[in-house]
Amino acid sequence: MENNNAGGSVDNTFRRKFDPEEYLERAREREKQEGKSKSKGPPVQRKPLKHRDYEVDLDSRLGKTQVVTPIAPLSQQAGYYCSVCECVVKDSANYLDHINGKKHQRALGMSMRVERASLQQVQERFEKLKKRREPGSFTEQDLDERILKQQEEEEERKRQRRERKKEKKKEKAAEEEEADIDPDIAAMMGFGGFGSSKK
Repeated sequence: MENNNAGGSVDNTFRRKFDPEEYLERAREREKQEGKSKSKGPPVQRKPLKHRDYEVDLDSRLGKTQVVTPIAPLSQQAGYYCSVCECVVKDSANYLDHINGKKHQRALGMSMRVERASLQQVQERFEKLKKRREPGSFTEQDLDERILKQQEEEEERKRQRRERKKEKKKEKAAEEEEADIDPDIAAMMGFGGFGSSKK
């Protein structure tokens, strides 16, 4: 068998040659482009994260039926609509994740960092919590009223149970009276096999 390449050399003239000057020029152009894109302006200063000052409405459309068409605007489609990000989220859990997430908070102009509280703010918060727990804020009268209300409710439940027991006893007595009917008369009337075992 004969070899086509007599000299054993391979023809690789079709390959590109590495030109260091060309690649160096490309790198310089790329650096210029990156420098232009980075120098668009000063970095955006975002406000620190803060508490929501409104109640999140998750229950208003609970259990309601709504006709949904594919050509309806986003705000009228099925699910929860976020007007800030202009998107629809399909369920309440994902909606909560969305409004607490980075994308939504950035659209509101907030960073995901929480503002550091000063010593004075912490002390004021402790004072507010202490006042809430003090015995003066929770009066004895409130406690007495709650105990009386609870006792009245318990008495009402007991009364209802007694009434139910009386009704059951009356029903049982009525059933026993029906069972005391003379079997011959019951047979003539057509009641023979309805549950009476007496003959």
